[in-house]
Amino acid sequence: MKYLLLSLILIFSTSAFATPEKKPNVLVLFFDDMRFDTFSYRNGPVPTPNIDMLADQSVQFNSAMTTTGLCSPSRAALFTGRWGHKTGLDDNVELFHSRQYQLSPHEGGLIKRAADSDYFVGYVGKWHIGPQGPKIRGAQFIREHADTRTRKPRHYVPYADVESIKGYYQGKRDENGEKHVYYQTLLGTYKDTEAYHKVEYGKEMLVAAAQQDKPFFGVVSFNQPHPPYRVPEPYASMFDPQDISLPNNFVQERNFKPMAQDKVLWPWHNVGHMAESDWRRSQAHYYGAIAMVDDMVGELLQTAKDLGLYDDLHIVLLGDQGSMIGEHNLFDKGPYAYDELMRIPLLYRNPNTTPKVVTRQVSMIDLAPTLGELMHLPNDGDVDGRSLVPLMINGDKAEAGREDTALYMYEWYNGAWFGLRALRTPDLKFVWYPGDNRDELYDLKKDPGELTNLIKNSDYKQKLAHITSLLEREMARVDDPMLDVYQHHLKSILLQEKEASW
Repeated sequence: MKYLLLSLILIFSTSAFATPEKKPNVLVLFFDDMRFDTFSYRNGPVPTPNIDMLADQSVQFNSAMTTTGLCSPSRAALFTGRWGHKTGLDDNVELFHSRQYQLSPHEGGLIKRAADSDYFVGYVGKWHIGPQGPKIRGAQFIREHADTRTRKPRHYVPYADVESIKGYYQGKRDENGEKHVYYQTLLGTYKDTEAYHKVEYGKEMLVAAAQQDKPFFGVVSFNQPHPPYRVPEPYASMFDPQDISLPNNFVQERNFKPMAQDKVLWPWHNVGHMAESDWRRSQAHYYGAIAMVDDMVGELLQTAKDLGLYDDLHIVLLGDQGSMIGEHNLFDKGPYAYDELMRIPLLYRNPNTTPKVVTRQVSMIDLAPTLGELMHLPNDGDVDGRSLVPLMINGDKAEAGREDTALYMYEWYNGAWFGLRALRTPDLKFVWYPGDNRDELYDLKKDPGELTNLIKNSDYKQKLAHITSLLEREMARVDDPMLDVYQHHLKSILLQEKEASW
Protein backbone atom coordinates (compact mmCIF):
# COMPACT_ATOMS: atom_id res chain seq x y z
CA MET A 1 0.00 0.00 0.00
CA LYS A 2 2.87 2.35 0.87
CA TYR A 3 4.47 1.74 -2.54
CA LEU A 4 1.13 2.30 -4.27
CA LEU A 5 0.72 5.67 -2.56
CA LEU A 6 4.29 6.66 -3.48
CA SER A 7 3.64 5.68 -7.08
CA LEU A 8 0.44 7.71 -7.22
CA ILE A 9 2.19 10.73 -5.74
CA LEU A 10 5.02 10.39 -8.26
CA ILE A 11 2.60 10.11 -11.19
CA PHE A 12 0.59 13.10 -9.97
CA SER A 13 3.65 15.26 -9.41
CA THR A 14 5.27 14.50 -12.75
CA SER A 15 2.03 15.06 -14.68
CA ALA A 16 1.27 18.25 -12.82
CA PHE A 17 4.66 19.78 -13.49
CA ALA A 18 5.50 18.20 -16.85
CA THR A 19 6.40 20.72 -19.51
CA PRO A 20 4.16 20.54 -22.60
CA GLU A 21 5.74 19.42 -25.85
CA LYS A 22 7.69 22.30 -27.33
CA LYS A 23 6.07 23.90 -30.34
CA PRO A 24 8.40 23.94 -33.33
CA ASN A 25 9.76 26.98 -35.11
CA VAL A 26 8.69 26.86 -38.77
CA LEU A 27 10.07 28.73 -41.77
CA VAL A 28 8.27 28.47 -45.14
CA LEU A 29 10.22 29.45 -48.26
CA PHE A 30 7.59 29.95 -50.95
CA PHE A 31 8.25 30.54 -54.65
CA ASP A 32 6.07 31.55 -57.57
CA ASP A 33 5.68 29.39 -60.71
CA MET A 34 8.69 27.22 -59.81
CA ARG A 35 8.90 23.95 -61.70
CA PHE A 36 9.78 20.65 -60.08
CA ASP A 37 12.40 19.50 -62.57
CA THR A 38 15.20 22.08 -62.63
CA PHE A 39 17.25 21.53 -59.44
CA SER A 40 20.46 19.53 -59.34
CA TYR A 41 19.15 17.35 -56.51
CA ARG A 42 16.52 16.20 -59.04
CA ASN A 43 19.21 15.76 -61.73
CA GLY A 44 18.05 19.00 -63.31
CA PRO A 45 20.19 21.39 -65.38
CA VAL A 46 20.76 24.11 -62.74
CA PRO A 47 23.40 23.68 -60.01
CA THR A 48 21.53 24.44 -56.77
CA PRO A 49 23.96 23.66 -53.92
CA ASN A 50 21.96 25.41 -51.20
CA ILE A 51 18.66 23.79 -52.09
CA ASP A 52 20.50 20.47 -52.51
CA MET A 53 21.89 20.80 -48.98
CA LEU A 54 18.40 21.45 -47.67
CA ALA A 55 17.07 18.49 -49.68
CA ASP A 56 19.70 16.21 -48.13
CA GLN A 57 18.32 17.12 -44.69
CA SER A 58 14.65 16.92 -45.69
CA VAL A 59 11.85 14.62 -46.65
CA GLN A 60 11.78 15.07 -50.41
CA PHE A 61 8.24 14.79 -51.72
CA ASN A 62 9.17 14.09 -55.30
CA SER A 63 5.61 13.63 -56.55
CA ALA A 64 4.05 16.76 -55.08
CA MET A 65 1.19 18.49 -56.91
CA THR A 66 -0.44 21.86 -56.74
CA THR A 67 -4.20 22.11 -56.39
CA THR A 68 -4.65 24.66 -59.19
CA GLY A 69 -2.22 26.01 -61.76
CA LEU A 70 -3.04 29.58 -60.75
CA CYS A 71 -1.56 31.74 -57.99
CA SER A 72 -4.47 32.88 -55.82
CA PRO A 73 -6.51 29.66 -55.56
CA SER A 74 -3.43 27.51 -54.97
CA ARG A 75 -2.26 29.85 -52.19
CA ALA A 76 -5.69 29.87 -50.58
CA ALA A 77 -5.64 26.05 -50.58
CA LEU A 78 -2.15 26.04 -49.06
CA PHE A 79 -3.03 28.25 -46.11
CA THR A 80 -6.52 26.86 -45.42
CA GLY A 81 -6.30 23.20 -46.46
CA ARG A 82 -9.62 23.61 -48.29
CA TRP A 83 -10.65 23.70 -51.93
CA GLY A 84 -11.94 26.88 -53.50
CA HIS A 85 -15.57 25.75 -53.56
CA LYS A 86 -15.41 25.82 -49.74
CA THR A 87 -13.39 29.00 -49.21
CA GLY A 88 -14.94 30.94 -52.11
CA LEU A 89 -11.48 31.70 -53.53
CA ASP A 90 -11.30 29.85 -56.86
CA ASP A 91 -9.82 32.52 -59.15
CA ASN A 92 -7.01 35.04 -59.21
CA VAL A 93 -7.63 38.25 -57.30
CA GLU A 94 -7.22 41.86 -58.46
CA LEU A 95 -6.27 40.97 -62.04
CA PHE A 96 -7.91 41.89 -65.35
CA HIS A 97 -11.60 40.92 -65.24
CA SER A 98 -11.55 38.56 -62.26
CA ARG A 99 -14.56 38.83 -59.96
CA GLN A 100 -12.39 38.18 -56.88
CA TYR A 101 -10.74 40.66 -54.53
CA GLN A 102 -9.70 38.56 -51.54
CA LEU A 103 -9.90 35.39 -49.56
CA SER A 104 -12.65 35.96 -47.02
CA PRO A 105 -11.23 37.23 -43.70
CA HIS A 106 -13.33 34.52 -42.06
CA GLU A 107 -10.87 32.04 -43.58
CA GLY A 108 -8.11 32.53 -41.03
CA GLY A 109 -5.94 29.63 -42.15
CA LEU A 110 -2.46 28.90 -40.87
CA ILE A 111 -1.64 32.56 -40.21
CA LYS A 112 -4.51 33.14 -37.79
CA ARG A 113 -4.31 29.68 -36.26
CA ALA A 114 -0.63 30.26 -35.45
CA ALA A 115 -1.22 33.79 -34.14
CA ASP A 116 -4.07 32.54 -31.95
CA SER A 117 -1.72 29.84 -30.57
CA ASP A 118 0.77 32.43 -29.30
CA TYR A 119 3.18 32.07 -32.19
CA PHE A 120 5.26 35.00 -33.35
CA VAL A 121 4.03 35.16 -36.94
CA GLY A 122 5.95 36.83 -39.75
CA TYR A 123 5.05 37.25 -43.40
CA VAL A 124 7.33 38.67 -46.08
CA GLY A 125 6.51 39.16 -49.75
CA LYS A 126 3.82 38.00 -52.12
CA TRP A 127 0.46 37.07 -50.60
CA HIS A 128 -1.91 37.44 -53.59
CA ILE A 129 -5.11 36.49 -51.82
CA GLY A 130 -6.19 39.98 -50.82
CA PRO A 131 -4.26 43.04 -49.62
CA GLN A 132 -3.40 43.19 -45.92
CA GLY A 133 -4.32 39.52 -45.58
CA PRO A 134 -1.53 38.56 -43.13
CA LYS A 135 -2.20 41.72 -41.11
CA ILE A 136 -5.90 41.09 -40.57
CA ARG A 137 -5.09 37.49 -39.62
CA GLY A 138 -2.76 38.52 -36.81
CA ALA A 139 0.77 38.43 -38.26
CA GLN A 140 3.07 40.65 -36.19
CA PHE A 141 5.99 41.08 -38.63
CA ILE A 142 4.91 42.05 -42.15
CA ARG A 143 6.97 43.43 -45.01
CA GLU A 144 6.32 44.15 -48.68
CA HIS A 145 2.99 44.79 -50.39
CA ALA A 146 1.33 42.16 -48.19
CA ASP A 147 0.34 45.00 -45.86
CA THR A 148 0.88 48.25 -47.76
CA ARG A 149 -1.65 47.98 -50.59
CA THR A 150 -5.21 49.22 -50.16
CA ARG A 151 -8.13 46.85 -49.75
CA LYS A 152 -10.16 46.08 -52.88
CA PRO A 153 -8.14 48.17 -55.35
CA ARG A 154 -8.84 48.63 -59.05
CA HIS A 155 -7.72 45.58 -60.99
CA TYR A 156 -4.42 45.45 -62.85
CA VAL A 157 -4.88 45.31 -66.64
CA PRO A 158 -1.83 44.58 -68.87
CA TYR A 159 -2.29 47.22 -71.58
CA ALA A 160 1.46 47.75 -72.02
CA ASP A 161 2.07 44.06 -72.66
CA VAL A 162 -0.55 44.03 -75.42
CA GLU A 163 1.30 46.83 -77.21
CA SER A 164 4.66 45.11 -76.76
CA ILE A 165 3.41 41.88 -78.30
CA LYS A 166 1.96 43.77 -81.27
CA GLY A 167 5.46 45.10 -81.79
CA TYR A 168 6.99 41.62 -81.61
CA TYR A 169 4.76 40.53 -84.49
CA GLN A 170 6.12 43.50 -86.43
CA GLY A 171 9.69 42.37 -85.81
CA LYS A 172 10.44 44.84 -83.02
CA ARG A 173 12.63 43.92 -80.07
CA ASP A 174 13.30 45.42 -76.68
CA GLU A 175 16.71 46.39 -75.32
CA ASN A 176 19.47 43.80 -75.91
CA GLY A 177 17.35 42.25 -78.65
CA GLU A 178 15.13 40.65 -75.99
CA LYS A 179 11.39 40.24 -75.56
CA HIS A 180 10.82 41.69 -72.13
CA VAL A 181 7.30 40.33 -71.84
CA TYR A 182 8.97 36.88 -71.79
CA TYR A 183 12.60 37.36 -70.70
CA GLN A 184 14.85 40.28 -69.78
CA THR A 185 18.36 41.00 -68.53
CA LEU A 186 17.95 43.45 -65.65
CA LEU A 187 20.35 46.28 -64.96
CA GLY A 188 22.34 46.21 -61.74
CA THR A 189 23.16 43.20 -59.60
CA TYR A 190 21.40 40.56 -57.56
CA LYS A 191 21.22 42.95 -54.61
CA ASP A 192 19.36 45.54 -56.72
CA THR A 193 16.44 43.21 -57.47
CA GLU A 194 13.03 43.19 -55.82
CA ALA A 195 13.67 39.57 -54.94
CA TYR A 196 16.72 40.51 -52.88
CA HIS A 197 14.68 43.02 -50.89
CA LYS A 198 12.61 40.05 -49.73
CA VAL A 199 15.82 38.31 -48.65
CA GLU A 200 16.69 41.35 -46.54
CA TYR A 201 13.20 41.46 -45.04
CA GLY A 202 13.40 37.72 -44.40
CA LYS A 203 16.63 38.23 -42.48
CA GLU A 204 14.97 40.97 -40.43
CA MET A 205 12.13 38.58 -39.66
CA LEU A 206 14.55 35.89 -38.47
CA VAL A 207 16.37 38.39 -36.24
CA ALA A 208 13.05 39.44 -34.72
CA ALA A 209 12.05 35.80 -34.25
CA ALA A 210 15.31 35.02 -32.46
CA GLN A 211 14.49 37.71 -29.89
CA GLN A 212 11.12 36.19 -28.98
CA ASP A 213 10.31 34.00 -25.99
CA LYS A 214 7.70 32.18 -28.06
CA PRO A 215 7.80 29.90 -31.12
CA PHE A 216 7.67 31.50 -34.54
CA PHE A 217 5.96 30.76 -37.84
CA GLY A 218 7.50 32.69 -40.70
CA VAL A 219 6.86 32.84 -44.44
CA VAL A 220 9.16 34.39 -47.03
CA SER A 221 7.21 34.45 -50.29
CA PHE A 222 9.03 35.35 -53.51
CA ASN A 223 7.67 36.45 -56.88
CA GLN A 224 10.61 34.66 -58.52
CA PRO A 225 10.85 32.80 -60.82
CA HIS A 226 7.41 33.84 -62.16
CA PRO A 227 7.39 34.86 -65.85
CA PRO A 228 8.51 37.05 -67.45
CA TYR A 229 11.93 35.68 -66.54
CA ARG A 230 13.87 38.77 -65.52
CA VAL A 231 17.30 38.45 -63.89
CA PRO A 232 20.50 40.51 -63.74
CA GLU A 233 23.97 39.33 -64.60
CA PRO A 234 25.62 36.92 -64.04
CA TYR A 235 22.40 34.90 -64.00
CA ALA A 236 21.16 36.17 -67.37
CA SER A 237 24.21 34.73 -69.15
CA MET A 238 24.83 31.75 -66.91
CA PHE A 239 23.25 29.27 -69.32
CA ASP A 240 23.86 29.12 -73.06
CA PRO A 241 20.51 28.95 -74.85
CA GLN A 242 21.99 26.69 -77.51
CA ASP A 243 23.03 24.10 -74.92
CA ILE A 244 19.53 23.67 -73.50
CA SER A 245 17.97 20.26 -74.10
CA LEU A 246 14.43 20.65 -75.37
CA PRO A 247 11.75 18.10 -74.38
CA ASN A 248 9.82 16.01 -76.89
CA ASN A 249 6.70 18.14 -76.35
CA PHE A 250 8.52 21.40 -77.10
CA VAL A 251 6.38 23.65 -79.36
CA GLN A 252 4.45 20.60 -80.50
CA GLU A 253 1.14 21.22 -82.19
CA ARG A 254 -1.75 20.45 -79.87
CA ASN A 255 -3.68 17.69 -81.64
CA PHE A 256 -7.04 16.51 -80.30
CA LYS A 257 -6.94 18.75 -77.23
CA PRO A 258 -9.73 20.73 -75.53
CA MET A 259 -10.33 24.09 -77.16
CA ALA A 260 -9.69 25.93 -73.89
CA GLN A 261 -5.96 25.35 -74.37
CA ASP A 262 -6.04 27.60 -77.46
CA LYS A 263 -7.53 30.56 -75.61
CA VAL A 264 -5.37 33.68 -75.11
CA LEU A 265 -6.21 34.51 -71.50
CA TRP A 266 -3.29 36.85 -70.86
CA PRO A 267 -1.34 38.82 -73.49
CA TRP A 268 1.78 36.66 -73.36
CA HIS A 269 -0.23 33.53 -74.15
CA ASN A 270 -0.12 34.85 -77.72
CA VAL A 271 3.11 33.10 -78.74
CA GLY A 272 2.90 32.95 -82.53
CA HIS A 273 5.83 35.39 -82.78
CA MET A 274 8.14 33.23 -80.63
CA ALA A 275 11.00 31.67 -82.61
CA GLU A 276 12.94 28.72 -81.21
CA SER A 277 15.70 31.15 -80.23
CA ASP A 278 13.21 33.12 -78.12
CA TRP A 279 12.03 29.99 -76.35
CA ARG A 280 15.63 28.97 -75.69
CA ARG A 281 16.46 32.39 -74.27
CA SER A 282 13.35 32.27 -72.09
CA GLN A 283 14.45 28.91 -70.72
CA ALA A 284 17.99 30.17 -70.16
CA HIS A 285 16.65 33.12 -68.18
CA TYR A 286 14.41 30.78 -66.20
CA TYR A 287 17.42 28.66 -65.31
CA GLY A 288 19.22 31.84 -64.27
CA ALA A 289 16.27 32.71 -62.05
CA ILE A 290 16.54 29.30 -60.35
CA ALA A 291 20.26 29.87 -59.76
CA MET A 292 19.38 33.21 -58.16
CA VAL A 293 16.67 31.53 -56.08
CA ASP A 294 19.31 29.12 -54.80
CA ASP A 295 21.52 32.01 -53.70
CA MET A 296 18.56 33.59 -51.90
CA VAL A 297 17.79 30.35 -50.10
CA GLY A 298 21.44 30.06 -49.08
CA GLU A 299 21.47 33.52 -47.51
CA LEU A 300 18.32 32.89 -45.49
CA LEU A 301 19.52 29.51 -44.25
CA GLN A 302 22.88 30.96 -43.27
CA THR A 303 21.13 33.71 -41.31
CA ALA A 304 19.13 31.08 -39.43
CA LYS A 305 22.39 29.30 -38.60
CA ASP A 306 24.13 32.51 -37.49
CA LEU A 307 21.22 33.26 -35.15
CA GLY A 308 21.26 29.79 -33.60
CA LEU A 309 17.81 28.97 -34.99
CA TYR A 310 18.72 26.36 -37.57
CA ASP A 311 19.33 23.13 -35.69
CA ASP A 312 15.72 22.55 -34.58
CA LEU A 313 14.08 24.59 -37.35
CA HIS A 314 11.32 23.07 -39.47
CA ILE A 315 11.75 24.34 -43.05
CA VAL A 316 9.26 23.97 -45.89
CA LEU A 317 10.35 24.84 -49.43
CA LEU A 318 7.76 24.76 -52.20
CA GLY A 319 6.34 26.47 -55.27
CA ASP A 320 2.71 27.43 -55.81
CA GLN A 321 2.61 25.77 -59.26
CA GLY A 322 4.86 25.06 -62.21
CA SER A 323 4.99 26.90 -65.53
CA MET A 324 5.09 26.24 -69.26
CA ILE A 325 8.12 27.40 -71.24
CA GLY A 326 7.27 26.19 -74.73
CA GLU A 327 5.93 22.74 -73.90
CA HIS A 328 2.84 22.14 -76.07
CA ASN A 329 3.62 25.61 -77.49
CA LEU A 330 2.35 27.20 -74.26
CA PHE A 331 3.77 29.88 -71.99
CA ASP A 332 3.00 30.62 -68.34
CA LYS A 333 -0.20 28.87 -67.18
CA GLY A 334 -3.77 28.20 -68.22
CA PRO A 335 -6.75 25.82 -67.95
CA TYR A 336 -4.92 22.53 -68.40
CA ALA A 337 -3.28 19.92 -66.19
CA TYR A 338 0.05 19.17 -67.84
CA ASP A 339 2.75 17.97 -65.46
CA GLU A 340 4.93 21.01 -66.15
CA LEU A 341 2.20 23.08 -64.48
CA MET A 342 0.66 20.58 -62.06
CA ARG A 343 3.84 19.29 -60.38
CA ILE A 344 5.71 21.36 -57.77
CA PRO A 345 8.87 21.07 -55.69
CA LEU A 346 8.23 20.26 -52.01
CA LEU A 347 10.85 19.74 -49.30
CA TYR A 348 10.11 19.43 -45.59
CA ARG A 349 13.05 19.58 -43.20
CA ASN A 350 11.79 18.08 -39.96
CA PRO A 351 14.66 17.79 -37.45
CA ASN A 352 12.78 14.96 -35.72
CA THR A 353 12.54 12.65 -38.73
CA THR A 354 15.12 10.92 -40.90
CA PRO A 355 15.63 12.47 -44.35
CA LYS A 356 14.12 10.34 -47.09
CA VAL A 357 12.55 10.40 -50.52
CA VAL A 358 8.77 9.95 -50.75
CA THR A 359 7.40 8.99 -54.15
CA ARG A 360 3.73 8.85 -53.14
CA GLN A 361 1.72 11.68 -54.65
CA VAL A 362 0.98 14.45 -52.19
CA SER A 363 -0.68 17.83 -52.59
CA MET A 364 -0.14 21.39 -51.54
CA ILE A 365 -3.49 21.10 -49.77
CA ASP A 366 -1.89 18.58 -47.38
CA LEU A 367 0.40 21.18 -45.82
CA ALA A 368 -2.23 22.91 -43.66
CA PRO A 369 -3.18 19.71 -41.81
CA THR A 370 0.49 18.70 -41.62
CA LEU A 371 1.61 21.99 -40.09
CA GLY A 372 -1.50 22.12 -37.94
CA GLU A 373 -0.51 18.78 -36.40
CA LEU A 374 3.17 19.55 -35.95
CA MET A 375 2.56 23.07 -34.59
CA HIS A 376 -0.29 21.92 -32.30
CA LEU A 377 -2.73 24.41 -33.82
CA PRO A 378 -6.48 24.48 -33.13
CA ASN A 379 -8.74 23.39 -35.96
CA ASP A 380 -10.57 26.07 -37.91
CA GLY A 381 -12.94 23.87 -39.88
CA ASP A 382 -12.84 20.81 -42.08
CA VAL A 383 -9.78 20.18 -44.24
CA ASP A 384 -9.57 18.38 -47.56
CA GLY A 385 -5.92 17.35 -47.29
CA ARG A 386 -4.29 14.77 -45.06
CA SER A 387 -1.35 15.03 -42.68
CA LEU A 388 1.98 14.09 -44.24
CA VAL A 389 3.51 13.21 -40.87
CA PRO A 390 3.13 9.41 -41.36
CA LEU A 391 4.97 9.68 -44.69
CA MET A 392 7.69 11.77 -43.03
CA ILE A 393 8.19 9.09 -40.40
CA ASN A 394 7.74 5.88 -42.37
CA GLY A 395 8.11 6.86 -46.01
CA ASP A 396 5.97 5.38 -48.80
CA LYS A 397 5.04 2.32 -46.75
CA ALA A 398 2.93 4.56 -44.48
CA GLU A 399 0.28 4.60 -47.20
CA ALA A 400 0.57 1.01 -48.41
CA GLY A 401 -2.79 -0.11 -49.73
CA ARG A 402 -4.06 3.43 -50.30
CA GLU A 403 -4.82 4.51 -53.88
CA ASP A 404 -2.00 6.81 -55.01
CA THR A 405 -3.96 9.73 -56.48
CA ALA A 406 -3.75 13.50 -56.77
CA LEU A 407 -6.75 15.75 -57.40
CA TYR A 408 -6.45 18.98 -59.37
CA MET A 409 -9.00 21.64 -60.29
CA TYR A 410 -9.00 24.66 -62.57
CA GLU A 411 -12.22 26.49 -61.91
CA TRP A 412 -11.60 30.04 -63.20
CA TYR A 413 -8.87 32.05 -64.90
CA ASN A 414 -9.26 35.79 -64.38
CA GLY A 415 -13.02 35.76 -64.80
CA ALA A 416 -13.23 32.97 -67.41
CA TRP A 417 -14.83 29.72 -66.20
CA PHE A 418 -13.54 26.27 -67.15
CA GLY A 419 -14.43 23.93 -64.27
CA LEU A 420 -11.65 21.49 -65.12
CA ARG A 421 -11.11 18.49 -62.81
CA ALA A 422 -8.12 16.15 -63.12
CA LEU A 423 -7.16 12.93 -61.38
CA ARG A 424 -3.56 11.75 -61.58
CA THR A 425 -2.09 8.37 -60.67
CA PRO A 426 1.57 7.42 -61.17
CA ASP A 427 0.55 5.79 -64.47
CA LEU A 428 -2.42 7.73 -65.84
CA LYS A 429 -4.00 11.15 -65.92
CA PHE A 430 -7.65 11.88 -66.67
CA VAL A 431 -8.86 15.45 -67.23
CA TRP A 432 -12.57 16.30 -67.36
CA TYR A 433 -13.68 19.52 -69.08
CA PRO A 434 -17.34 20.21 -68.19
CA GLY A 435 -17.41 23.18 -70.56
CA ASP A 436 -16.15 21.13 -73.52
CA ASN A 437 -17.12 17.77 -75.01
CA ARG A 438 -13.52 16.60 -75.30
CA ASP A 439 -11.72 15.25 -72.25
CA GLU A 440 -8.15 13.96 -71.90
CA LEU A 441 -6.50 10.68 -70.93
CA TYR A 442 -2.73 10.23 -70.87
CA ASP A 443 -0.50 7.21 -70.29
CA LEU A 444 2.22 8.85 -68.19
CA LYS A 445 4.56 5.87 -68.44
CA LYS A 446 4.56 5.62 -72.23
CA ASP A 447 3.92 9.30 -72.93
CA PRO A 448 5.30 11.51 -70.12
CA GLY A 449 5.12 14.51 -72.45
CA GLU A 450 1.31 14.08 -72.62
CA LEU A 451 1.23 14.40 -76.37
CA THR A 452 -1.30 11.69 -77.26
CA ASN A 453 -4.83 12.03 -75.94
CA LEU A 454 -6.14 8.47 -75.44
CA ILE A 455 -9.68 9.39 -74.39
CA LYS A 456 -11.20 7.49 -77.37
CA ASN A 457 -8.67 4.67 -77.49
CA SER A 458 -10.61 1.43 -76.94
CA ASP A 459 -7.48 -0.29 -75.56
CA TYR A 460 -7.77 1.95 -72.50
CA LYS A 461 -11.45 1.38 -71.83
CA GLN A 462 -10.94 -0.47 -68.55
CA LYS A 463 -8.29 1.95 -67.32
CA LEU A 464 -10.56 4.86 -68.20
CA ALA A 465 -13.39 3.28 -66.20
CA HIS A 466 -11.12 2.90 -63.18
CA ILE A 467 -9.60 6.37 -63.20
CA THR A 468 -12.96 8.08 -63.78
CA SER A 469 -14.32 6.21 -60.77
CA LEU A 470 -11.36 7.44 -58.71
CA LEU A 471 -12.16 11.01 -59.72
CA GLU A 472 -15.81 10.50 -58.80
CA ARG A 473 -14.75 9.22 -55.38
CA GLU A 474 -12.45 12.17 -54.76
CA MET A 475 -15.07 14.70 -55.85
CA ALA A 476 -17.54 13.10 -53.44
CA ARG A 477 -14.96 13.11 -50.63
CA VAL A 478 -14.38 16.87 -50.92
CA ASP A 479 -18.08 17.72 -51.46
CA ASP A 480 -17.42 19.04 -54.95
CA PRO A 481 -20.56 20.86 -56.17
CA MET A 482 -19.78 19.71 -59.73
CA LEU A 483 -20.19 16.04 -58.78
CA ASP A 484 -23.74 15.84 -60.08
CA VAL A 485 -22.73 17.22 -63.49
CA TYR A 486 -19.75 14.87 -63.62
CA GLN A 487 -21.95 11.87 -62.91
CA HIS A 488 -24.25 12.88 -65.76
CA HIS A 489 -21.24 13.14 -68.09
CA LEU A 490 -19.72 9.81 -67.03
CA LYS A 491 -21.90 7.69 -69.29
CA SER A 492 -20.84 9.51 -72.43
CA ILE A 493 -17.21 9.48 -71.32
CA LEU A 494 -17.18 5.73 -70.77
CA LEU A 495 -19.12 4.99 -73.95
CA GLN A 496 -16.62 7.18 -75.81
CA GLU A 497 -19.40 8.77 -77.81
CA LYS A 498 -18.59 10.97 -80.75
CA GLU A 499 -18.27 14.65 -80.06
CA ALA A 500 -21.47 16.57 -80.62
CA SER A 501 -21.67 18.70 -83.75
CA TRP A 502 -23.91 21.70 -84.03
